[in-house]
Amino acid sequence: MKILLTGATGGLGFRTLEQLIENPKIEKIIATGRVIRPTHFVEHSKVNYLLGDLENTDFVSGLVKKVDYIIHAAALSSPWGKYSEFEKANVFSMNNLINAGKIHNLKRFVFVSTPSLYFNGQDRFDVKESEQLPTAFVNAYSKTKYEAELALEKSGIPFVTLRPRALIGRGDTIIMPRLIRAFKEGKLKIIGDGKNIVDLTSLANVADSIELALFIGDTGLNQTYNITNGEPVQLWETIEKVLTLLGHEMNKQKVPYSVVRFVSQIMELKAKLTNYKEPALTTYGVGILAKSFTMDISKAKSLLGYSPKISTDEAIAEFVSWYRKVNC
Repeated sequence: MKILLTGATGGLGFRTLEQLIENPKIEKIIATGRVIRPTHFVEHSKVNYLLGDLENTDFVSGLVKKVDYIIHAAALSSPWGKYSEFEKANVFSMNNLINAGKIHNLKRFVFVSTPSLYFNGQDRFDVKESEQLPTAFVNAYSKTKYEAELALEKSGIPFVTLRPRALIGRGDTIIMPRLIRAFKEGKLKIIGDGKNIVDLTSLANVADSIELALFIGDTGLNQTYNITNGEPVQLWETIEKVLTLLGHEMNKQKVPYSVVRFVSQIMELKAKLTNYKEPALTTYGVGILAKSFTMDISKAKSLLGYSPKISTDEAIAEFVSWYRKVNC
């Protein structure tokens, strides 16, 4: 089995590489991304890094002709930005991979999508893959990831789409680091009552779901799966736990959700009318921190054979240990 892994230089990418090189059925992995970071690098005889731009048709074709499976974990992921930028990164890249996959008789395509597709600004519990999506997506990231999902579904290539929720653990450079940075800048305050319940997902568990998707039988193919740790937690208690383990004391001041949401809407409007620079607050970012959101993973358990192996506490512990090492 020869695999192309996009987004291989990110947190999920390098954790996935670490897992896949241990599988004897996998002969070679072409790992692609934009920039290699020493903290996210895997040196192994099975791994060959080829850096480049997935918007480049020739580059993508050269990658895909060498493999029979694709894991597409690369994306422009941000709560803010112009649609055209996300379209290039998330839709055009997907189309390039699909077109090359058709030419070179790709056997399977595993796509890492996003549960932000479900976001509607309200508390949501046990969301299933089959539930109707919002009529309007919250941002360009969500919209283009869904467009990429649809393109893959229509491609005729056997596929598995994964929607992992809020990745944490060793290698996380997004969720917890951003919250830590906001805390250090004095900007982290509890939005709402601080009792909102959310799903988090260990990076190791997502990597495991990706490996399962590579080998799943026909009954599990051409399906979309929610992926989480399966143990919802109170978000702000978890944030406090991380900060405490890092030797910090969290400010427990609370601000009303309605007030912060209104401010975020004003900031977004101002940004759209000026230079489109990402505002300090976005409607999506505020909603994620204030609203409860959990997903049903029974489909992944029954069809994909997924079972979370790393608990949230274990993922937090490994993140804290890793974060200390790379930031000391």
